Amino acid sequence: MTDTTVIASTATPEYPMSRDGRCPFAPPPETMALAAQAPLSRVRIWDGSTPWLITGYEAVRALFSDPRVSVDDHQPGFPHWNEMMRASVDHRPKSVFTTDGAEHIRYRRILSPALTMKRVDALSPVAQRITDEHIDAILAGPQPADLIEGFALPIPSLVISELLGVPYEDHAFFQQHATMGVDRNATSDDLAEGATELSKYLVRLLETRMAEPADDMVSALGQRVQDGELSVREATQLGTGMLIAGHETTANMIGLGIVALLGEPDKIDEKTAVFRGDDDAAIANAVEELLRYLSIIHTGQRRVALEDIEIAGETIRAGEGIIIDLAPANWDASVFPEPEVLDLARPARQHMAFGFGPHQCVGQQLARAEMVIAFRTLFRRIPTLRLAVGIDEIPFKNDRLAYGVYELPVTW
Repeated sequence: MTDTTVIASTATPEYPMSRDGRCPFAPPPETMALAAQAPLSRVRIWDGSTPWLITGYEAVRALFSDPRVSVDDHQPGFPHWNEMMRASVDHRPKSVFTTDGAEHIRYRRILSPALTMKRVDALSPVAQRITDEHIDAILAGPQPADLIEGFALPIPSLVISELLGVPYEDHAFFQQHATMGVDRNATSDDLAEGATELSKYLVRLLETRMAEPADDMVSALGQRVQDGELSVREATQLGTGMLIAGHETTANMIGLGIVALLGEPDKIDEKTAVFRGDDDAAIANAVEELLRYLSIIHTGQRRVALEDIEIAGETIRAGEGIIIDLAPANWDASVFPEPEVLDLARPARQHMAFGFGPHQCVGQQLARAEMVIAFRTLFRRIPTLRLAVGIDEIPFKNDRLAYGVYELPVTW
């Protein structure tokens, strides 16, 4: 390591920072303090390196769009999330999440047809049916009910199952391994095993769909393999990547969003009224505000500079790591006045929860549709929903890359 990437620990704060348990939805106070001083600053991560932390909205927007900023985690200086990610980098094939430029565009064009608004609209009745079935089961079951296990977790995994083309008889196996990443007690070995089992399963499904294609995403990937555009390994990586990225983030947003809406007992009816109403535009806008307010990717989007970049009075040198922190950017008061207020009428569509620029989340329309259906259906069908425990008793995912809650006991 060079002396430009390692700074004395006394001079550079450690990242990620800890949230304040008294306000579990707010970005960590230390992160916000750094953001108040400057839109970018140095932080020290687990391996002793000191990448740039980007916290200002305009700087985040600029760097997300800058072709000199790379997502390639093979590049020297890339600020890996942890040792496991760094150790496995050479064992993971390239994908839409780790490539730039023409290579990234190629992968994105392969995935995009399955995620157009037309396809999302076609999936919406399926998502509605799945949501209603799970609420039926909750209402028929005991109280309190855990809305993570019975609602937030299964719905996105089953919708992704439909998108990919997982046969109904395999849903239980698929869901078990798909949800491993959000299991409170999962170890690193469990996560690795879950990823391996999913990969093996998708290879088998890919082979089946190449022999007997259907109208689903795996069949489309299989056709690309047969046409020589993708290898089996690349197709499998794209499928598992879509599953993990599309399932875990949406599940966490649904769970955490419910906590945010129910967290103040005297304001529940006021906050949930929009979802019980008939104004579709208002409901969609309320989801955007929840996305801004919560910013569940709370350990930063990781990047590395390919060239020197002058920004906000600083120079990011080629080879230096960059961590783009969405939470303080989405709480930037110059863009979102009184950002600490969850204002479901706020015009918040310009938030950065899905990123920005060429690597903006390819599945964002599906995620939006799932959240609209989940929140709307839940609060219309169970208007008296309440937390069964105090908010301070809810186990938050401070130890995971994506923020959320492990359990959510409710009554009605």
